Amino acid sequence: MKILGIETSCDETAVSVVEDGCYILSNVIASQVELHARYGGIVPEVASRQHILEIIPTIQSAIGQAGIGFDSLDAVAVTKGPGLAGALLVGVNAAKAMAFARDLPLIGVNHLEGHIYANWLEGRDPEVEAGFPLMCLITSGGHTDLVLMSGHGSYRLLGRTRDDAAGEAFDKAARVLGLGYPGGPAVQHAAEYAKGTEILPRAWLRGTLDFSFSGIKTALLNKAKSKGIYPRTEDTVIDQEFVAEIAYAFQLSVADVMVTKALRASKEYRCKGMLLGGGVAANSMLRRLFEEKTETPLFIPSPRLCTDNGAMIAASAYFMWNSYDGDGWDMDVYPSLKLGMDIETAQESN
Repeated sequence: MKILGIETSCDETAVSVVEDGCYILSNVIASQVELHARYGGIVPEVASRQHILEIIPTIQSAIGQAGIGFDSLDAVAVTKGPGLAGALLVGVNAAKAMAFARDLPLIGVNHLEGHIYANWLEGRDPEVEAGFPLMCLITSGGHTDLVLMSGHGSYRLLGRTRDDAAGEAFDKAARVLGLGYPGGPAVQHAAEYAKGTEILPRAWLRGTLDFSFSGIKTALLNKAKSKGIYPRTEDTVIDQEFVAEIAYAFQLSVADVMVTKALRASKEYRCKGMLLGGGVAANSMLRRLFEEKTETPLFIPSPRLCTDNGAMIAASAYFMWNSYDGDGWDMDVYPSLKLGMDIETAQESN
C-alpha cells in the first residue's frame, strides 16, 4: 500500500511516499530555515505564503523520486493538526484536491502521532522488537509530551510542558547567547567545545511527570547578563569559552530532566520499550543519555526523521488504516489538536 504523506504544520513543506508503513520511497523537504533566520523565529504568515509556493513542486518531486505515477497511490495523508493554522490549511487543501481528483481516500493525521511513527521507518518495528505498552517522549519546538502508547492509535498523555516546549527553550537560549537560529543545532555546536564547568538548575516539578523550561531559560539569561554578553551592543566583548560552557550546561539540564522523567514513567507503567520523536530528539546529548540509561529497547529516529517530514505522516496513516475509513471533504485543520482528542473537542479548541 503506497501512501503520499504531506506535512505543513510549521515551516517545512514536506512530502513523502511510503509503502506499507515502513518503506520510504521518497522523502522531500523544502526547508524555510534561511527564510525565518533573519527574524530569529517562525513568522506564521511568511511560513504560510512559502508553503503555497512550495507545495506543488514538492509533491511532484516526491512522486518523481519514488519512481511511480499518481495512479500508483492508494491514499493521501496530511497533517490536520496541531500547528500553525495557515500553514496547515495549505497542506490540507492540497491533499483534498489530490485525493478528490484521483478518487483516493483522504487521511487526516495528528502531527504528534506522526513523530511517534517515525520510529517504524528505519528497519525496526517497536511492536515486534519490544511490544506494547511503549513510553513515548515527543519533544520539539512546540511540544514536550510524555505519552503512554498501549497500542496503535491508543494514547494516554502522562506529562507535558507547563510553559516553554524544549525546542522553544533552545531557540530562546541561542538568541540570548547570540548563536543564531534554529537554536537546537546552534546550542549543540557551541557546547561541543565545553569542559562542563558551568551548572544550571533543573525544574523537577516533584510529584508530576510535567516539564518546565522557563526557569532554566531565566537562569541562563541572568548568567549572560552577569557576563555582559546580553543585551549585545557594538562594544560587547564575547567570552566564547563562557558561551560554550553555558550552552553545555543548558543542554545538559534540559536533557537530564527529560530523560529522568521519561525513564521514571516507563518504569511506573511497566513499558516494554522507549520511543523518542520530534526535532529535539536529534540532540546528541539527549540521545546519548537515553542510550546510557535506558534498560528496555530504545527507538530513536535518525536526525532527518526527527524533524518534520512527510514520511512520518504517511507511516502513521498506514497504521490507522485498519480501523479508520478516512476523512470527508469537510475535514478541517485543528491547530490545538492533542493526541487522543476527539474531533468535537478539537473543534471547540480551534
